[in-house]
Amino acid sequence: MKKLVALALLAGLGGIGAWFFTAPGPKAPEVTFSTLSGKQLPLSELRGKVVLVKFWATNCVSCVAQMPDNIENYEKYRSQGFELVAVAMQYDPANYVINFAETRRLPFPVALDTVGAAAKAFGDVKLTPTAFLIDKNGQILKRYLGQYDKQEFRRTLEKALAG
Repeated sequence: MKKLVALALLAGLGGIGAWFFTAPGPKAPEVTFSTLSGKQLPLSELRGKVVLVKFWATNCVSCVAQMPDNIENYEKYRSQGFELVAVAMQYDPANYVINFAETRRLPFPVALDTVGAAAKAFGDVKLTPTAFLIDKNGQILKRYLGQYDKQEFRRTLEKALAG
């Protein structure tokens, strides 16, 4: 009898866990990015696409090391509805960001968060790299801080693009 009760309890908890982990994440904040080209890019304008919002800095070793992967993912998945916005932190000098974007030929939008509004809207981001993968409906699927598993990221991205 005790085993039956324990099994029923375990099954019930499993159902709650499945519901909790499949529930949609929080809604991405309504922010507008100021790109290096001078364009105002509201995040809401990207609805219908899977978006990676990546907070980074030119003096962040991990950020710089991840840029080739960001470029590769952007070029591979862009035609499937993937967008990436690289948001330079408030403390990063604009001329450093512009030089970095030009010399590395970053193919995705690069934004300057000159007053820290975007970082604050995304939960007061202070550490770089911090990235948020957002689904087609504007829900945050996953938050990445620092180094991440590249294969797991691609699996998550591909699943979001297919959904």
